[in-house]
Amino acid sequence: MSHPIVPQKGPYPVVVEAGKTYFWCACGQSKSQPLCDGSHRGSGFAPKPFKAEEAGTVYFCGCKHSGNGALCDGTHSRLG
Repeated sequence: MSHPIVPQKGPYPVVVEAGKTYFWCACGQSKSQPLCDGSHRGSGFAPKPFKAEEAGTVYFCGCKHSGNGALCDGTHSRLG
């Protein structure tokens, strides 16, 4: 697979804990979106770690095309 699957065109709001590391699914195959469940094995993709600096809600990318790593940057609005 050379391009990630787009599980949804929009961000996933996730409440995070300060100091905790989350592993964002980069391939789009995880059944635990937006976080990795290991479904990427053999795909050439790897999860991207995101360490929460503070507690609160973050918006993880759902289209898997963000230029902002694991976090949504609005790229989903430009996908066909």
